[in-house]
Amino acid sequence: MFLKHHQLLERNSILLTVAILVAVSIGGIVQIAPLFRIEQTIEKVDGVRPYTPLELAGRQIYIREGCYTCHSQQIRPLRDEIERYGHYSLAAESMYDHPFQWGSKRTGPDLARVGGRYSDDWHVQHLIDPRAVVPDSIMPPYAFLEGRPLTVRETIGNHLLANARVGVPYTQAAIDNAVTDLFAQADPNADTSGLEERYGDKVNMRDFDGNPGQVTEMDALVAYLQVLGTMVDFSAYEPERGNNLR
Repeated sequence: MFLKHHQLLERNSILLTVAILVAVSIGGIVQIAPLFRIEQTIEKVDGVRPYTPLELAGRQIYIREGCYTCHSQQIRPLRDEIERYGHYSLAAESMYDHPFQWGSKRTGPDLARVGGRYSDDWHVQHLIDPRAVVPDSIMPPYAFLEGRPLTVRETIGNHLLANARVGVPYTQAAIDNAVTDLFAQADPNADTSGLEERYGDKVNMRDFDGNPGQVTEMDALVAYLQVLGTMVDFSAYEPERGNNLR
């Protein structure tokens, strides 16, 4: 019917505009409506947890420095990507990301599975002088992170609270102990019992930048990179539905 009268639409700008708005509205509803039942859209996966305060601070540095403009965190279910980067990304892996870091281009490699792939020292050297470990890298250096103290004592608790208000399951205890948990994770001599109780015993707890006397922005960023892709045990994971693909 519409094909027979397409000339009418093409010759009447107002009618064409209305038709476009109707088509876009239908498409938008189809995409947006399922998200109102997000608890059914995203399959729960064992192991996925909220970021620790130190990892969350590192994620903010990652965003602040624009790392997402060159590195994606989304492995598509394509053979070449899976062979290079690992298991395709699950929606649940990003369920606590606000905003998500899927990215739109790759100047550098995807980082969805970078956690545990390299040592802390490798990451530190790569951030200080990328070409020292990857000769062909065009990444700019971030050496200034090494000596810059992580100054988030006044804000990290509010950061957890803001995430909790948009659905991240941070408890009141986690919010109240955010500063303590942050510095405990980067101190190999600290009491980490509270940190483990709130985030699990698989949390990376150590000095990340090689300078145990100070918690720096380098500590936070490396802690964040080292957790990416490590929460889910893919050797035991079998998807139940097709909605894991992203």
